Amino acid sequence: MSPDEFTRKEHDLLGERLLPAEARYGIHTLRAVENFPLTHRPVHPVLVSAYGTVKLACARTNWALGAWAGDSKKADAIMRACQELADGEFLDAMLTDRLQGGAGTSLNMNVNEVIANRALELIGEPHGTYARVSPLDDVNLHQSTNDTFPTALRLAAIRLLHILEQRLVALQEAFQEKEKEFAHVVKVGRTQLQDAVLITLGREMGAYAEAFNRDRWRVYKCEERLRVVNLGGTAIGTGLAAPRQYIFRVVDTLRELTGIGFARAENLVEATQNLDVFVEVSGILRACASSLMKISLDLRLLSSGPEAGFGEITLPPRQAGSSIMPGKINPVIPEAVTQAAMMVMGNDQALVLACTGGILELNAFLPLVAACLLDNCDLLANACDILRRHAVEGIQAREDRCRAHVDSSVATLTALLPELGYENATALASRATETGKTLREIAVGEGLMNSARFDALISPEGVSRLGMPDDGGTLPS
Repeated sequence: MSPDEFTRKEHDLLGERLLPAEARYGIHTLRAVENFPLTHRPVHPVLVSAYGTVKLACARTNWALGAWAGDSKKADAIMRACQELADGEFLDAMLTDRLQGGAGTSLNMNVNEVIANRALELIGEPHGTYARVSPLDDVNLHQSTNDTFPTALRLAAIRLLHILEQRLVALQEAFQEKEKEFAHVVKVGRTQLQDAVLITLGREMGAYAEAFNRDRWRVYKCEERLRVVNLGGTAIGTGLAAPRQYIFRVVDTLRELTGIGFARAENLVEATQNLDVFVEVSGILRACASSLMKISLDLRLLSSGPEAGFGEITLPPRQAGSSIMPGKINPVIPEAVTQAAMMVMGNDQALVLACTGGILELNAFLPLVAACLLDNCDLLANACDILRRHAVEGIQAREDRCRAHVDSSVATLTALLPELGYENATALASRATETGKTLREIAVGEGLMNSARFDALISPEGVSRLGMPDDGGTLPS
């Protein structure tokens, strides 16, 4: 066999290049691989799948309007290839780096070439026979990178946000279960890392659940921001080279394909220029990262020690904690989740800079926006998942430790205020410090209140009610 049997020749504006004969990608992809060896990470597979769906919407709309009339074989092959890409096939041929110049043109061309060459396979033609099925004249018909890329990104983001929302709901529910399980465990609440007032461990867990409920709601509402697309606007939003009927119908086709309520932007020029919607969505993801980080740090602190720290909860042991310290178990899951949250915050800053960097009719930095936004969706979804499965669901309360803290802490005094008043409570604290006795021993021993009254004031009911405890006939006297 001659070398020609293993290669094919393609040309573009800059000249000719040889490619492997069986490669589904083409010359534009080859140049992108050479030009952008940056992250050495491929484009997110969900973005590739979404691009396949967008291309299918375009192809179906073109076919309905008379494109490829008399050549249903070509039309069917293109639409089938689009569907296969949407289904997650051909990722091995998606070679462009996730960071690339040209506002994403390299990714669009990689998609066009893979669809075209797969369509050629389906109709029995050799790869690269672009006179039969062209990446540009057929697959990219009535389209531009500048309307297909941002539309595919919106679709990909919506799909990943749905996963994140599900993970947030599961995490919220896990904390709600712990809220019920620990409702009876009274402990010391702290402000500025100092003993403050009594609370239950259940109420702490319930507060975490509520924080994630807000995050879940914000993520759910994100879809509204992403459903408005500029598909049909082609290069700069004017619809250059696209028929009016195509512009009017292509988004409807996308909506039918996805079941997502996509709508064409009223001002396609503005929608092509500006990426502030991604800044808004990224900010919501940053808020979620903030919640994850704060609560992970809390769990780390509450489980610290376990004997020389707070030690009020025990996290499930996941792995040995040290190569030199026997018996040490580290809170590795909260630590990993914290790092994911930090990465999300860094990606958010990069995304904001990229969205700000758009000039005039187009933003050239959309690939960075895509990389940061989709990575953040993955990071947060995975972080929620491992925090729930590997930490929250296995949290155990150290009730004896919580009780010891309550008995020895001046935080208990606040619960006694309705009975003693501020001055007497302060004096009681001083005597406890001087004698080393517990507050219970002094209060009961000095006849300030009986044991039943003391227990009632620091009971889960006594410390959990809203506002100052009010007997109402329920607290023993």
